[in-house]
Amino acid sequence: MDISSQNLKEFKMRKYDFIITYDIADVKRLRKIGKMMEKKAMRIQYSVYILYETSKEEVTILLDAICKVYDEKYDDIRVYKVKNRGLHFGNAIDLDNPFIF
Repeated sequence: MDISSQNLKEFKMRKYDFIITYDIADVKRLRKIGKMMEKKAMRIQYSVYILYETSKEEVTILLDAICKVYDEKYDDIRVYKVKNRGLHFGNAIDLDNPFIF
């Protein structure tokens, strides 16, 4: 199968919906991360946000910024790709490899 560079670019920029949720132990870090999230995503609960029509690259850029602030020892950040809108039941991603899309 021949994949042109244009097709590859379109594949990489495909848009998805993502849910990002977090539990941050320190109030200062919590506020910083909350402000970052509010610039890019819509809050649906206190520490739960949804990103509509977002590429994996855009999510990666946001997570890189968040990872500079959060403390891996005390904080927890989860990212879920929403396959389709609606009601779905199933398993979450493997927590040993949380950044695999």
